[in-house]
Amino acid sequence: MKPLAYLMRPHHFDDIVGQDHLVGEKGIIRKMILTNHLFSFILYGNPGCGKTTIALATCEMSNIKSFKFNASTDNKDILKQIMNEARFLDKAIIIVDEIHRMKKDIQDYLLPFVEDGTILLIGLTTVSPYHSVNPAIRSRCHIYKLNDLTYEDLLKVVKRAETYLDHPLKIDEEAYHYIINTANFEIRTLINNFETIAFTSNQNHITLELAKSYIQRPNISIDANGDSYFDTLSGLQKSIRGSDVDASLHYLAKLILADDLTSLARRLLAIAYEDIGLANPTIGPRVKAAVDAARELGNPEAMLPLSVIVIEMALSPKSNSAYLAIHSALDDIHNGKSGTLPIHLKNNYSFDPTQNAYLYPHDYPNAWVYQQYLPDAIQNRKYYHPKNSSKMEIGLKERYELIEKYKEIAINEIKNKQKNHNL
Repeated sequence: MKPLAYLMRPHHFDDIVGQDHLVGEKGIIRKMILTNHLFSFILYGNPGCGKTTIALATCEMSNIKSFKFNASTDNKDILKQIMNEARFLDKAIIIVDEIHRMKKDIQDYLLPFVEDGTILLIGLTTVSPYHSVNPAIRSRCHIYKLNDLTYEDLLKVVKRAETYLDHPLKIDEEAYHYIINTANFEIRTLINNFETIAFTSNQNHITLELAKSYIQRPNISIDANGDSYFDTLSGLQKSIRGSDVDASLHYLAKLILADDLTSLARRLLAIAYEDIGLANPTIGPRVKAAVDAARELGNPEAMLPLSVIVIEMALSPKSNSAYLAIHSALDDIHNGKSGTLPIHLKNNYSFDPTQNAYLYPHDYPNAWVYQQYLPDAIQNRKYYHPKNSSKMEIGLKERYELIEKYKEIAINEIKNKQKNHNL
């Protein structure tokens, strides 16, 4: 028996839910087919919202021969085979899944065929094509975003799935809610969950308890190797940066269920030093201790140290002054704004009476003495700009300003000596 998701895949726009702006009575793709003027387009939206279904239904309703190509797994030889066949057809469509992963050599080969009308392109992606798809591809395609599906949309899908059963089935309202909500608004997951319960439970009455016994873990729509996983990591970082503790915990929970502690640990350490930084310098070692504990515990207990540290990170004062400072220094290096290291700072320095001698700061009051540290070309460059983010950074700022004052006094003394010498 074929899977229920396969049997239920719509062959006509009328059976597609939630995307009326594209395939409804006034939908742009439906109008393309009705007027016999189909153009290349890219569909983007969350997993399971109907991108592939719309693409396949478009091909069926337009009676145009279609070919499938996966930009992640298929190679140029496969594309050449498709193009060799498409050349001899009046019209052809190529459906490119994960178009944002298409390699440049494959793009270069495909573009002329799209440009001269040999083949129409329907691209599918879960990420915004405005940032992820090559401009050369984008400029030849219309771009359409699919709506996120609503509870009502998915309820229609479940009701339709019930018509495929060979026996009557009663489903409690609470069970409907649970089956739909645990699918994370993905049609494929919803149908698969429903199929499992309906065909294997041997029950004519689906209660909430029965549904829970079959669906024990919600689908959270993230894959450790996929784009949505990194979107969730981004959501965690931005929520911690924005001091929203509840949002931080929400995204942490999703990432814990994704079961990739290594990536999560790396991101938390980066957040500690990038977004909290000098406002709370002790957070770094505490994050390291928490992620080490999480690795040792493993899931599900890893959530214990991780939740504690994420709450602390979200509520900690924030400063990106160190992050900005090092990026400013890196920009100078990348742009060639550097110079020769002052000779008295070199590792193999030996005293030369014609050069400035290295002055050992600990031999001077306050362990400070004026001497040049930066190369001549940028000797007055300032990278670090302290912030009043916390008592800790205010203390560093006060020390910074004190050192700047020492420098100013020392420079003035040097200028006065030079002035007196010239007299």
